[in-house]
Amino acid sequence: MILEKCVIGIEFGSTNIKAVMLDENHEIIASNDYSWESTLYNGIWIYTIEQAKIGLADCYAGLKQKFETKYRKPLSKVGAIGISGMMHGYLVFDKNGKQLAEFRTWKNTICPDAQDQLSALFNFNIPQRWSVSHIYQALLNGEKEVKDIVFATTLAGYMHYLLTGQKVIGANDASGMFPLDKNTKDYDQIMVDKFNDLVKDEVPWKILDILPKCLVAGENAGKLTKEGALLIDSSGVLQAGIPFCPPEGDMGTGMIATNSVRVGYGNSSLGTSGNITLVTDKDIAMNKEIDVIASPSGVPAVLVHENNCTTDINAWVELLHQAIVLAGGSIQRGELFVRLFNKSLEGEVDAGGLISFNYFSGEAAVGVQEGRPLFIREPDAKLSLANFMKAHILGILATLRIGLDILTKRGVEVNKIYGHGGFFKTPVVGAKALSAALNAPVATLSSAGEGGPYGEALLAAYMIEKERGETLEDYLQNKIFKNTKEDIAMASKEEVDGFNKFLERYKAAVPVEVAAVNNVKGQHN
Repeated sequence: MILEKCVIGIEFGSTNIKAVMLDENHEIIASNDYSWESTLYNGIWIYTIEQAKIGLADCYAGLKQKFETKYRKPLSKVGAIGISGMMHGYLVFDKNGKQLAEFRTWKNTICPDAQDQLSALFNFNIPQRWSVSHIYQALLNGEKEVKDIVFATTLAGYMHYLLTGQKVIGANDASGMFPLDKNTKDYDQIMVDKFNDLVKDEVPWKILDILPKCLVAGENAGKLTKEGALLIDSSGVLQAGIPFCPPEGDMGTGMIATNSVRVGYGNSSLGTSGNITLVTDKDIAMNKEIDVIASPSGVPAVLVHENNCTTDINAWVELLHQAIVLAGGSIQRGELFVRLFNKSLEGEVDAGGLISFNYFSGEAAVGVQEGRPLFIREPDAKLSLANFMKAHILGILATLRIGLDILTKRGVEVNKIYGHGGFFKTPVVGAKALSAALNAPVATLSSAGEGGPYGEALLAAYMIEKERGETLEDYLQNKIFKNTKEDIAMASKEEVDGFNKFLERYKAAVPVEVAAVNNVKGQHN
C-alpha cells in the first residue's frame, strides 16, 4: 500500500459526515462517520459551520485511527482528497469572511417568489432549494446583508475553501447554485446577464463576482494549506500540499458511486431526502417538478427530487422498537428495520388501502409548502403490519414517480436505475419497490453502500490517475466498475399495477395533506 496513491473522500451529508480512504486498487481500506442533524431555527432548517468543523475533525480522526491501527504507519499524506456535500442552500460571506446569515439548507421551502420570478425570467426551472433562489428571495425580503455578499457557495464549497483557500466548485454542485451552459460547462452567460440586469439597482455586485469558479471532474482544485491541514487533523500529522479535486454535490457523487454517468442511465439516492437523477441528451422544457443539473463532468442531467424520504419511516420503526421494549423484548434497531422491511413483502401490492404521507417539510411536486406527516386509512382498509410497512415504503416513492412521469412523457428514456442510500440496505425490498414504482430495472452495486464519499474519493483518484484524453465515463467503466457485481431487481406486472393503484389513491388524498398544513399548527408555526 503506497500512501501517495491513496485517496480520501469526505462528504457532508444530511445526517452523517462520512470519510472513506481508498488504496491504489480503489479498495476501501478505512472509513468513519460522524452523526449530525439539522436544527429548526426560527422556522428555518440550518446547520452551523462550527458543527461542520467539529464533524470534519472528528470524522477524520476516526478514519486516521483505524488506518494507523491497521497499517502501523502514520497517515501523513495521500495522493489526493475530495470534499462533497449536500447541494444548494444559502451560505454567504462578506469581505472579511464573516458569515452574513444562518446556513439555510436545501430542506427549506421559503423562496416561492424567487422561484416564480427567476423561472419566468430565465424560462428555466429555478427550484426554491437553489442558491440563486435563496439569494434573490433574501433581496426580495429586504435583508440588508445581501448587498454585502462577496462570496456565496455551498457547504462543500466552503469547507473546500477552508482547507485550500480556493473559491471553486465542481460542475454538479455549481449546477445547483446557478444554471450551467451544457456547451461551455460553466455558468450560463445569457442567464447571468439577465440576473445582473434584474438586481443592478439593488446590489453593488454582479453574480459571477460572488459565485465560486466552476470546474469539471479531473481539474485540479488547489492544495491543502497548513491551516487546512490543522483543521482536518489537529495532531499535525497530515502534511500540507496534498492536491484536492473539485468539491462536489451529493447528487454528483451518487452518480459516480453507481457508475450512472452515461446517457439513459441514472441513480436513485433514498435517505433523508430522495432523488432520481438521469443523464439525458434531451432538451427538457421548463417544469417546476424537474431540475436540470449537470454531472461532475458537466454533462446535462435531469433530477426528480423529494425533500422527504426515510425520516418518517424511521420514526415509525423507533415507535415499534419502543413497543417491543415495553413488552420485555430486545432487538437491535438495525435488525428490526430489516425485519420490518422484509415483512412488507407479505403485504398486498397496493398496501391494502393504506396511505402514508412522509412530509416533514414541503414538497413542490404536489404543491405543498409545509409538512405534516400523515397516515391515512379508510375504515375498510386492511390494516396489518405488512400492509402498514408496505404503505410507508410505497409512500416514500410516490413523489418521485409523479416527477418521473413528467420526464417519460417528454421522451426521456430510463434504461436502468442504480439504487444507493439507506433505503437499499435491504436491497431485495428497496430495489423491488422502486422497480415497481418506475416500471424499470433497478440495480444495486456491491460498492454503492459507501455512497457519496466513495464517489468523491473516485473523483480524487480520477484527477491524479487519468490518462491523456481519458473521459470520466471511460475511467469509471474500464478501471473502476468493470468487474463490479450488480444485483438487478425487476418488479412483476402485478407489482407495477399495485403501485399504480396505490398512486391513484395517494394523489386523491393530497388535499388531506393540504388541509392538515392549513389547519394543524405545531409549536414552530
